[in-house]
Amino acid sequence: MAKYIIKRILIAIPVLIGITIIDYAIMCMAGSPLEMLQGPRVSEAAVEARRIALGLDQPFYVQYFAWLGQLLQGNMGYSMKNFQSVSGLIGEHIGPTLLLMGVSLVVSLVIAVPAGIYSAIHQYSKGDYAVVTASFLGSSIPGFFLSLLLIYVFTVTLGWLPSGGMTTLGSGGGFVDVARHMVMPVMVLAFSMAGTNIRYIRSAVLEIMQQDYLRTARAKGIGRFMVINKHALRNALVPIVTVIGMEIPVLFGGAVIVEQVFSWPGLGLMTMSAITGRDYPVIMGVCLLSAVVVLIGNLVTDILYALVDPTISLK
Repeated sequence: MAKYIIKRILIAIPVLIGITIIDYAIMCMAGSPLEMLQGPRVSEAAVEARRIALGLDQPFYVQYFAWLGQLLQGNMGYSMKNFQSVSGLIGEHIGPTLLLMGVSLVVSLVIAVPAGIYSAIHQYSKGDYAVVTASFLGSSIPGFFLSLLLIYVFTVTLGWLPSGGMTTLGSGGGFVDVARHMVMPVMVLAFSMAGTNIRYIRSAVLEIMQQDYLRTARAKGIGRFMVINKHALRNALVPIVTVIGMEIPVLFGGAVIVEQVFSWPGLGLMTMSAITGRDYPVIMGVCLLSAVVVLIGNLVTDILYALVDPTISLK
């Protein structure tokens, strides 16, 4: 296992470098961030002096290697908007994002696993059709549309939940206050993920239920509960783990839109502010973090394969 992990980390290094090169090239093609400063109160000479000071007058590859050199020294650069360190900004905003992602992932699994198993063992029943229909709705409805719909229903019409933020202004916060603010963003993310996961779990359980060893187990008189939860579910965990591993980067990207709609003070809100302001050091920091999250998610998924199914060998 240790040899496999070291091998994957060594493979991930050139992948990360390639991702950062592509991201940096795309940003350079989008234009200079100093274009946002140009106006009647800022002279061309001042903009040019700022460009030279930031090294933006250099070719693309020179700028990239300068950024990479700083990164290898532990410096992710400084925001062009508020002059704070990028690592400090990410550290301030990553906590709310991880909280939102973690709760949403747990809630989606709590919904998807029982619903997928129920749908599989009651194939072609009314309950199966209801679960499948709900799963299609969950994966089809855009997150921003569902967010606005929930705000209209629970905030504008009923007045039950706050429409944005993480805590109520003027209050000390607290668990209950944060939980009330999390309800709608968690519902949006969990509903979308559960809709996708239900179909995968249903298909995995259906495939396992048709195996010969399960028919043998039922013929021996083993109870239905033991057949499904001990034999079928354990062998269906490999595709389920795959789906969970795929959901982590999707969840990380989907949180950007949800955080923007609900004004959740996480990485998504910070990223959108950096994109609109062309704050390239912050954008590069978030892109690097996203790439690391995806690679770690894939590595953890492969390790879980070996834990779930001992017949899988990692080399």
